[in-house]
Amino acid sequence: MEARKIFLSEDEMPRQWYNILADIKMNPPLGPDGNPVTPDKLAPVFPMNLIEQEVSTERWIDIPEPVLDILSMWRPSPLVRALSLEKALDTPAKIYFKNESVSPPGSHKPNTAVAQAYYNKEFGIEKITTETGAGQWGSALSFACAQFGIECKVYMVRISFDQKPYRKSMMSVWGGKCVASPSTETKAGRDVLEKDPNTPGSLGIAISEAIEAAVTDETGKTRYSLGSVLNHVMLHQTIVGLEAKKQFEKIGEYPDIIIGCAGGGSNFAGIAFPFVHDKINGKEIEIYPVEPAACPTLTKAPFVYDHGDTAKYTPLLPMYSLGHAFVPPPFHAGGLRYHGMAPTVSQLAVEGIITPKAVTQLDAYKAGMILARSEGIIPAPETNHALACVVDEARKAKEEGREKVILFNWSGHGLLDLMAYDKYFSNELKDFELTEEEMLESEKVFENYPKPELIKSR
Repeated sequence: MEARKIFLSEDEMPRQWYNILADIKMNPPLGPDGNPVTPDKLAPVFPMNLIEQEVSTERWIDIPEPVLDILSMWRPSPLVRALSLEKALDTPAKIYFKNESVSPPGSHKPNTAVAQAYYNKEFGIEKITTETGAGQWGSALSFACAQFGIECKVYMVRISFDQKPYRKSMMSVWGGKCVASPSTETKAGRDVLEKDPNTPGSLGIAISEAIEAAVTDETGKTRYSLGSVLNHVMLHQTIVGLEAKKQFEKIGEYPDIIIGCAGGGSNFAGIAFPFVHDKINGKEIEIYPVEPAACPTLTKAPFVYDHGDTAKYTPLLPMYSLGHAFVPPPFHAGGLRYHGMAPTVSQLAVEGIITPKAVTQLDAYKAGMILARSEGIIPAPETNHALACVVDEARKAKEEGREKVILFNWSGHGLLDLMAYDKYFSNELKDFELTEEEMLESEKVFENYPKPELIKSR
């Protein structure tokens, strides 16, 4: 019988993160004056030890022992051969997934939440503020803060706050305080509510609220934490792909295709960046970030300088963006409802190293159902987007009669997303796709911003 799971021992867990900034060139983030942002400008928002990681170009960065100790609660995560899915699709492809749903909060997010909580604690921070879309990041940071005795405040996008009430319950169990965003607690939130009291909210708005709450705290002991987009977040997630590489070595395989869903970029980067390193060095491999057709940053938006948040508190970042004022439609993959894409992921798309794809909500759920009924695990709506691409590639392999090896990142389970599955069964879910007019309107916000260079790293 073929093995379904490939394990690593705790001793085999990677001891260093991989930093993509050692291998690509980037446009710098810009301040209000149009000049590159210096580390000291970020100090009111992040602790300096994380800022140092944000700007580092060292290829390998040591993982602190206290971080490894907590990660070992569930890491190394298993690499799983999806034999039943292969059978259901009648494909010659070998399909593997890295099961990140085994963490206590049920997703990949604690990989960086634990690291960020540790560095904040080391810097003397007592409270962390953050945003969350689907609630996976908010619950992960609440869990991590509980491990280090730090207070956690989470601004959760309103539509997800209403759609996923048990995410708030998870945060409460770990001591996190969760409020719906936009809220009346911040100027950023009040400004949005004044314009549209019924707004579903967005990650951009929630980020603004969390940053404002951090920088206006007079104690000086509060900092902000981000679950995606920034370089240090991508860095911490690379433990996923680094483990996967070791696991493939154990069975003498190597993937032909890497797939991850993409909202802000963290889970995609986690699985893909260690393999991007191989591709940069000559390995032939296809790498697909998969996003919602309702929020098509990589597939339809321009590569621009734009703010990472709605209130324009963040620096201008070089990224594919629909515009910081863009409010995505209320589809259920809340973790993918972000107007921009991580600068590092954006740069890889600019250079053609990765090939972005977009799928509709209904196609995502159809793929999720195929997997749930074959492999037995219920995927998160975000993971379903990756699965839609996996199913397409597996069927393509059948048409071509080729035994491809496909790897995807199982970013989280869907046990707290069953309301969305109920709506799928009752035909209440629908597809959202942006019109050309909506795209053009959303992009007006950065018309007068500087333009990033189209840099080629090689």
